[in-house]
Amino acid sequence: MARETIREPIRVTNRATLRGALHSMGPTLAATLAGACLTLPLLHTAWWPLAPLAVATLVALLQRSTPGHAAWLGWVFGSAWMVACTWWLFISMHRYGGLPAPLAGAAVLALGAALAGWLALACWAWTHWARSNSPAWATLGFAALWLLAEWARGRVFTGFPWGASGYTQVDGPLRALAPWVGVYGMGAVVAAVGAWTALWHQSLVWRLAPAVVLLSVAVLTPWAPSSWGAFTTSSGSVSVSLIQTNVSQEEKFDVQRVPLHLRDLLEAVQSARGQLVVAPETAIPLLPADLGDAGLAAFAAPFNAQRGALLGLPLGDYHRGYTNSVYGFGGSTPAGATPYRYDKHHLVPFGEFIPPGFRWFVDMMNMPLGDFARGPVVAPSFNVAGQRVAPNICYEDVFGEELALRFAKPDEAPTVLANVSNIGWFGNTMAIDHHLHMSRLRSLELQRPMIRATNTGATVVIDHQGQVLAALPRWQRGVLESTVEGREGLTPFARWVSAAGGLWPLVLGALLTLVWVSRRSR
Repeated sequence: MARETIREPIRVTNRATLRGALHSMGPTLAATLAGACLTLPLLHTAWWPLAPLAVATLVALLQRSTPGHAAWLGWVFGSAWMVACTWWLFISMHRYGGLPAPLAGAAVLALGAALAGWLALACWAWTHWARSNSPAWATLGFAALWLLAEWARGRVFTGFPWGASGYTQVDGPLRALAPWVGVYGMGAVVAAVGAWTALWHQSLVWRLAPAVVLLSVAVLTPWAPSSWGAFTTSSGSVSVSLIQTNVSQEEKFDVQRVPLHLRDLLEAVQSARGQLVVAPETAIPLLPADLGDAGLAAFAAPFNAQRGALLGLPLGDYHRGYTNSVYGFGGSTPAGATPYRYDKHHLVPFGEFIPPGFRWFVDMMNMPLGDFARGPVVAPSFNVAGQRVAPNICYEDVFGEELALRFAKPDEAPTVLANVSNIGWFGNTMAIDHHLHMSRLRSLELQRPMIRATNTGATVVIDHQGQVLAALPRWQRGVLESTVEGREGLTPFARWVSAAGGLWPLVLGALLTLVWVSRRSR
């Protein structure tokens, strides 16, 4: 009897401790789940409403937090979001780089945690300066801080804007904003809708207002006149042949397999029917000197002033440095002139340049990595069949503000965008879908078609409205034959970004909003 009397309070105390621990962990678990859910619309774009709902969950948690705890919740939310977005980096480091699985996993977690720091700072600032305002001003303050956090993530240390929240709306009603404010502006509106939903709790009508507005836009947009939001006109059509090489990463730089892959590539180039033929990033994994004059001549032979090709290959030498480049054959290049060349400007950290202090990390991987030289941010277009084709390599098309800089001179602005990529490093994962949606959003921002020639997918033709018109099955070799309509004219986004030299007007607008909101708070 005495023993039972002693044990019962202990059991009660343990249960109370467990309930208290679970209660204190609740906000952290909710922030983690909400952050991970923000990735889902990047995979299934029909799930676009999940994005503002995830943000609403975060804002609801921040309402009851101190600034320090808000920073923690923002960091947890951001870390879950970034890790869920980029977990496939593990494949490149472990499977192809030979990095031990624990270290590769730790590297992915460390990257996500570092990128989440910007959102943590934004959440701290909102609870410290803007939360005490009326719901309307607090909403504006949160949207401005969200925009600045995403912009900083996409710029600092060369930037890594992969998975920005605006991409969740590529098939949602907010896609109509793309030619006006671009992906960061769209993300700010997503944040505003989420914050509004969380803050307008006094009235059910106000709580439902964002959903009603978005639903109305989604229903009415298809009935809008076709001229609304149309800033470009047709510049004619060009037939294209997009080559998908489907070379595994284990074989891509294998000296015994390279001749076979080059033979297959040459056959695909020679049999292609399009006026413009495009092959993926490093489709030719050799320097021109290693390929030889006869090899280059074989690839150049089918092309002339009326027909051209863009082929990915490395260029340079030991003394001048190397570039990840695209070589152009044919087109309007004058006879005897140097073939067209595009050098990649925005290099991939650890893949194409090694950040200071991280040589030890790269040396642990068995991958052909090194420091490449950068090309100019504004490069000339490749002229073929009456179109000005602007190449970009791999994840350069994630930086819409840099592509927009090529539109500073409307008469020389690209009429077609061409992306050459190799995402074979990341296996058959969501990275392929993410990159496709980002290319689609570039088409919406600039109202230009985007053609994509990739190693393993997605090799597609995207029209100027962001719709996929034709695609090859992934992870198989083939040539996509299609027709692309070029476009002339400038969207508001292309106009103001190229005039300002970047996203500075958008950033300045966010900063001024914060100043005004903070003054009202005081």
